[in-house]
Amino acid sequence: MKFFREKPDTRRDKLAVPLRTVLLSMAAFWLCYFVLATARGLLIGFEGQDELLVRRLVVTLASVAVTVLLWLLLRAFDDKRLGLRFAIAFAAALPASLLIAAINSNVFRAYEERAVAKMSEESGVRIRQDTAGNILVDIPDTPYEIDPSLPRDIKKAMEEARARNSNTVVIDRERQLGMMWLQLTDVALGRYFLLLAWAALYFAMTQAEHARAAERREGEYRRAAKAAELKSLRYQVNPHFLFNTLNSLSALVMVGRTDQAEEMIQALSRFYRRSLSSDPTDDVALAEEIELQRIYLEIEGVRFPERLLVDIDLPAELAGARVPGMILQPLVENSVRYAVSPVSRPVTIRIAAREEYERLVVTISDDGPGASDDGKNGGFGIGLANVKDRLAARFGEEASVVSGPAEHGWRTVIRMPLSRDDLHEED
Repeated sequence: MKFFREKPDTRRDKLAVPLRTVLLSMAAFWLCYFVLATARGLLIGFEGQDELLVRRLVVTLASVAVTVLLWLLLRAFDDKRLGLRFAIAFAAALPASLLIAAINSNVFRAYEERAVAKMSEESGVRIRQDTAGNILVDIPDTPYEIDPSLPRDIKKAMEEARARNSNTVVIDRERQLGMMWLQLTDVALGRYFLLLAWAALYFAMTQAEHARAAERREGEYRRAAKAAELKSLRYQVNPHFLFNTLNSLSALVMVGRTDQAEEMIQALSRFYRRSLSSDPTDDVALAEEIELQRIYLEIEGVRFPERLLVDIDLPAELAGARVPGMILQPLVENSVRYAVSPVSRPVTIRIAAREEYERLVVTISDDGPGASDDGKNGGFGIGLANVKDRLAARFGEEASVVSGPAEHGWRTVIRMPLSRDDLHEED
């Protein structure tokens, strides 16, 4: 089992926010506008609510379409500085809001014209148009007050008519154009701030997505660095073992023990065929790891046929437990080097596994001489440090290694999370 995944395709990060999320944000944003505008119309009591509802829905859908166009522009600058992106949003939202206002004016024009005609009829005001395109408003002879809330051009036209003692207000083409732009500007300003609000929401989503992408990349870099560290530590094992074995082969050949040398070469071949067939960062079944150590001990048994004894205790239920490949090799090698090699009596190297509180515990022990006169043991050298570093890189603080003198000899105990083959296959 690999404990890290391959580095993902970072090209996916170029589209920071998924299209589905962008479209949903637009729909939700303009749906809120639709609901609020409808509620306002109901409170004010506009007539023809069904017609207004349909026309408002058309404007809402058109607003979503215009927002999509704005997004197509903004997304091209997703990787730019936030200040520049806001500047582009401020500039691009202006024509977009004018477009929405123009659509709004065209969609509601017929309704507004009917509403104005009805109001004029009720108030006795007659509205007509001359051949030059001027709008003429005939006001009743009764005195009237000019409503200060009326547009400036309308008030000016009414004041001019009153100054002429005329009951006809003339709205020429220039004033009509000014009124149209005034109306468009009024609607556009409201839509402008709505578009800016959505742009701010979009920028917040892109910043959050960029932050998540940065976290993913950082995680991948950390896992890649950890994998490189594990490979480096794993590769420290094989050359050391090979160096020792070649020295032993040389010694056997020199003393004429060719049969034993051939036996060692065959065992060495099996050992490397197994150990080199897997990725250095892969986990292997504990039974496979122990079998590899058994082959190693067969190799060393050629050198020490009378002195090296092996005792392996592997419960069947732990045979499929996952462990880092070659994790036991440095410890078993230390036992051969510092327990078997220095003495002339038989020494037993024992490998035992057990489960303890849902954790895997593996013990490598020997009944050799134990600590030397200065209180040190070879197990405290490169081999033990390699095992500790590999377990720390693989499991962090969830794994531990304790090594020291036993009642007879030396013992090293490894504790790590328990993960079995069946669980691994489900993953």
